[in-house]
Amino acid sequence: MRPFSDQLNPDHFLCRTDARVKILSTLTILVMVLSYRGVLLPLIVCGVGAGLSASMGVRFRTLLLRFFEPFFIILVILLLKTLFSGNRPLFSIAFFGIPITAHTDGLVEGVLIGCRIIGGVTAVAVLGFSTPFNQFMAGLSWMKVPRGFVEVSMFAYRYIFMLFDDAIVIYNAQKNRLGYSSIKRGLGSFGILAGSLVLKAFDSSQSTAVAMSQRGYDGSMPTLEHRPFRTREVALSAIFVLLMGVLWRM
Repeated sequence: MRPFSDQLNPDHFLCRTDARVKILSTLTILVMVLSYRGVLLPLIVCGVGAGLSASMGVRFRTLLLRFFEPFFIILVILLLKTLFSGNRPLFSIAFFGIPITAHTDGLVEGVLIGCRIIGGVTAVAVLGFSTPFNQFMAGLSWMKVPRGFVEVSMFAYRYIFMLFDDAIVIYNAQKNRLGYSSIKRGLGSFGILAGSLVLKAFDSSQSTAVAMSQRGYDGSMPTLEHRPFRTREVALSAIFVLLMGVLWRM
């Protein structure tokens, strides 16, 4: 499995922008989207984010995979809000003798929450598509995020792809031996797969700790050195955030 940064287009202007500027802008947009009372701003953020992702060469399948879980959460929220929240009935049906009533105001509230979710996820997704992980972690370090969180995240990012590759190898070996030919055998094979990955992760952590200790690791991991802020990048980001702020105030 390739790291996420391999999908970047280094020639795109957003990929060349300072990670600190992108993180601060994304956090500001995220606060606006989550605090907005309507659907206009989240939908605009979603549209702009989709356009930027397409211009960076992000494949449509990758976007679908990234938004699959948020769409599922939105669907659940819409269902719960429509059926269990609100006072204005929309329709009513009987399910095995149990009356179920949908509410108009509950549906509207669910739509508002869903728009905020999709707008926020789009903003974060654009940040992820345009920022290599090491630069993102360096930006968080510059923002004084706890060092322990940054270091653990960097280790996790380094080894999650190795564990994923190991999982693919074990799964293919099990599949070739008809390990998933039935539900019972599939559950057993999945248990073996999960246990093997846990043992592999534990062994890798021990080996990594010993290797880094022998190389003088003292609990402090160096990060990238930041170049000075560029006036053009800061100005463009400020203009974009101000435009979003105007929409937020409307």
